[in-house]
Amino acid sequence: MKIPFFDFSRETAFLRQEILDAVEKVLASGRFILGEEGSAFEREFASMCSCSHAVGVASGTDALFLALKAFGVGPGDEVITVSHTFAATALAIRYTGAEPVFVDIEEDSYHMDPDLVERAITPNTKAIVPVHLYGMCADMARIMDAARAHGIPVLEDACQAHGALHEGRPAGSLGDAAAFSFYPTKNLGAYGDGGMVTTNDPELAEKLLLLRNYGQRDKYHHEITGFNSRLDEVQAAVLRRKLAYLPGWNGKRVHVARIYDAGLSGIDLVGLKPGQGSSHVYHLYVIAVRDRDGLKAFLEEKGVQTLIHYPVPVHRQKAFKGAKIYGDLPCTELRADQILSLPMHPWMSDDEAGYVVERVREYCS
Repeated sequence: MKIPFFDFSRETAFLRQEILDAVEKVLASGRFILGEEGSAFEREFASMCSCSHAVGVASGTDALFLALKAFGVGPGDEVITVSHTFAATALAIRYTGAEPVFVDIEEDSYHMDPDLVERAITPNTKAIVPVHLYGMCADMARIMDAARAHGIPVLEDACQAHGALHEGRPAGSLGDAAAFSFYPTKNLGAYGDGGMVTTNDPELAEKLLLLRNYGQRDKYHHEITGFNSRLDEVQAAVLRRKLAYLPGWNGKRVHVARIYDAGLSGIDLVGLKPGQGSSHVYHLYVIAVRDRDGLKAFLEEKGVQTLIHYPVPVHRQKAFKGAKIYGDLPCTELRADQILSLPMHPWMSDDEAGYVVERVREYCS
């Protein structure tokens, strides 16, 4: 078998006519920026996240950056986050003029270690950004307790967690604000770039509306120094149609994960263990294996495409040389050398998932 890591062809075959009809509606409207499709999608996405407000922006990175700006984060400030994440998390912090402070992850959940958060807080700490990595929420209850004790806002990096739950509440409603990405491979992905900030704070939402659109409430009247970061109508139309399928698609991802879980049990692998009270929507299915590179090469030979998310922690990137680290990052370093992402998408068949299992077991036997 040839098993791609992600297969757009099956998705687009299923959605083609619905998407073409949605795009045609936008073309007929003549409104391509800040129109009805965007407003409707914001309302619908906010409802999915159990939030009062959702503000569409140009990308997940912009969602992180603009939310931090709305918090008032700027030069001289520190923002606590993790190094085991995509670089955009830390880059967004840098864009504000602030500096990231990296804390370690938990060894089994691969998420921010809540025990380290309060210890890392200093008088310069102006925000905390836990990452809901791979489709599962960080331990937000404990992180929020630490943040509230010091009056520090929390921004969820929910760019990989569309539809995930923590203690029955959806990602996007757990902190003071949350940033989502609609990069095409996400559980809810556009056919281009796009992002969203969710919040239950009306004043924060108002700031975000200004920040994303040149700082203007009325055209040519600029109240603050804003930016050009808006979710366009075509992408909003695509996302609205796909949003209706998200629960079912997440369910299919969970089904594939259960095949992996059952088939890979009893061999020398470490799966990602959901934290207390958290569900998993499997944006990625990640294992940790001592001979990661050997397994990856073997699977490629057998037609199974795998990826590594992420091979080089952010604190080891050249762009972040000298960045502040709280203590050491032993779990971050360990997992970066072991992790491997297996194929995962809603269109995988049971036979394909079973083939992946067989090849992994073959190598590990």
